[in-house]
Amino acid sequence: MSSLAQCLSRVMCLLAVTAVSVSLSSHTWKEEGVVYGKIGDAVTLTCSSRSPSSEVQWRFNGSSNITWGNVTNQGDLDLPHVGPSVMGTYSCNDLSGELIQSVLLKVGYPPGIPSVTCRAADYHNFSCYWNSSVETLLPSRYITSYRVDRSSPEDCLRDPRLPNVCSVRNSKLWMSYQMNITEENPLGSSFRIMEFYVQSIVKPDPPEIVSAEPVPHAPRRLRVTWAYPSTWPQEPHFQLRFRIQYRPVLHMLWSTVETANLTDIITDAFMGTEHIVQVSARDFLDAGNWSEWSLEARATPWTSTETPELVSDACNETTSEEPEPQVKEPFDPVEKMAVTISLGIFAFVVLVIFLAVGALIWVRVGRTVKGGGIKANFLTAIHMKTLPKNQIL
Repeated sequence: MSSLAQCLSRVMCLLAVTAVSVSLSSHTWKEEGVVYGKIGDAVTLTCSSRSPSSEVQWRFNGSSNITWGNVTNQGDLDLPHVGPSVMGTYSCNDLSGELIQSVLLKVGYPPGIPSVTCRAADYHNFSCYWNSSVETLLPSRYITSYRVDRSSPEDCLRDPRLPNVCSVRNSKLWMSYQMNITEENPLGSSFRIMEFYVQSIVKPDPPEIVSAEPVPHAPRRLRVTWAYPSTWPQEPHFQLRFRIQYRPVLHMLWSTVETANLTDIITDAFMGTEHIVQVSARDFLDAGNWSEWSLEARATPWTSTETPELVSDACNETTSEEPEPQVKEPFDPVEKMAVTISLGIFAFVVLVIFLAVGALIWVRVGRTVKGGGIKANFLTAIHMKTLPKNQIL
């Protein structure tokens, strides 16, 4: 029952958003002196005088040669199949040539369902971006609104400088958002409704201040550092993790490593080769998506600064010098005494172990003989048991 109620609740929310969209876009698109038509459909241009066809004359951009249209008995102009080539100014004149009415005909297509993408650069705000899915050839406008769970619809904030973007501030986690983007033009309207949670659309901006540098005396290592994106909140419970991709300039395949730090060392770089390095970020708990890759940083691993001439000179200088005689210093008397004591202790311990083992064997053999378990000739008997039967016989 709870799942059914939840489904019904979502349906009601979507219907409410749809109703709001229809009510907002239901007003007609009025523009004085302009008539709109759908490409491929018929359009009728009305002459306001309503005079018989024999008393009016239609002109297109000043020319009376309109082969693609027919004048009706009431003086209207029928255009059966309009297309881009028939767009222009049509004028209705009386027989004396005086202008009665002039209209501008524009043709195009009704809007399709807009393509919408929503992204949260942090957990406090998100924005939605859209594009028309149909090239309508006509002016369009967009209506944007959203609902949070069962609350009333609210307007999505618009910036005149960004015509295809709207934003929601102070967004709430773990609450369902229903976003409505409606595209409208003179021939109709179409809308898309998206339902999501903020944490599912989180996509941080790329890391900033990315740099790469060689590690001294390590010809296959590069140290990479970066900073959090400036748009990400610096709060302890909103952490990011990162991945680094790198490759030599002349190669096309990338290698990738991940880390939770703001610095990392590449350990398998190509010696003496310049590398390209980029970094991307994602929520530490894997919510949402990886960011785009950062700007490139380039670096070459460390190489020795010694030239062959310097090395050869150093070798010559070394060989030309006479080796100094090495004098062996005598052992310190204290060291001698320590070594002697250690050897004595070791010998004493070994002797004690041997004596203890011999005593145990002697005691055990004595007990066995007293108990009658071993006779005097027990060694001979044991030797006989080990011989084959044919030798015994």
